[in-house]
Amino acid sequence: MTFLYKADPVRGAEWAQLFAEKAPELPFHIWPHVGDGSSVRYLAAWTPPEDIAQRFPNLEILFSVGAGIDQFDMSTLPPDLPVVRMTEPGIAAGMVQYVTHAVLGLHRDSRIYARQQRDQVWRAHRVRPASACRVGVLGLGMLGRAVLQQLHGLGFPCAGWSRSAHQMDGIDCYSGSDGLRDFLARTDVLVCLVPLTDDTRGLLNGELFAQLPRGAALVNVGRGGHLVEDDLLAALNDGQLSAAVLDVCETEPLPQGHPFWTHPDIVLTPHIASMTQPDGAVEAVLENLRRHREGLPLLGLIDRQRGY
Repeated sequence: MTFLYKADPVRGAEWAQLFAEKAPELPFHIWPHVGDGSSVRYLAAWTPPEDIAQRFPNLEILFSVGAGIDQFDMSTLPPDLPVVRMTEPGIAAGMVQYVTHAVLGLHRDSRIYARQQRDQVWRAHRVRPASACRVGVLGLGMLGRAVLQQLHGLGFPCAGWSRSAHQMDGIDCYSGSDGLRDFLARTDVLVCLVPLTDDTRGLLNGELFAQLPRGAALVNVGRGGHLVEDDLLAALNDGQLSAAVLDVCETEPLPQGHPFWTHPDIVLTPHIASMTQPDGAVEAVLENLRRHREGLPLLGLIDRQRGY
């Protein structure tokens, strides 16, 4: 019985050390050193191998090393194989920090002051209270809820939207297609944190941007596939949107010469909003292995019908 890790090898070495300390009885291998494929019972991966069913015929659980599973081609996976997303708390903490930084930067005109510093211009702009900036988060999963709680605590009027109805103290919650229209109309800074599914691919498009107040801003920390890139550029260039903070792109790394690199109203980061921390990740995986042995429900188990 073997646990196999297939992702960043540097972090894999940290996982190996933690497994040796916390679960020494479980053999741990780092891809491509698989050993006997028939002995692999558990696989943690960013992207599993294409021939997973043939290579690992006795696989019992597939773990994603990230919070999402949209990078998996579910059609290639055995239909009865449990797929589990990463639930370690460091993912939420990192996302809260990034989105808070992005929203505060937009609210306090960081982009404008950086431009003024470059041009050696000393000019103050009016400081608005947080209560004047309405933040809306698309997605009310673990990450979306954590982000909203933090921003609400800083005084921003906050709302969240999801496909199904939710409730949160102090947060206006919207749901469904009718709720989306009202949610967008009250949102000055839109944060995308929905899972990437067939239903949400291309969600951030010209039609959606047109429903935001003129001059609203976008923070995309979901996936690049959520965004129609040409529609974003058009919305920025005609003033419907004032700025965008993008941590994810359709093609990563972003190709040289892409207009996002040089657009004055786009802030880019290379998919670093949140990263799985090895210690918390191993604790989360070992807890699920314990639950699996005892026949208990797995934490973070994916519903294949919904895609998250």
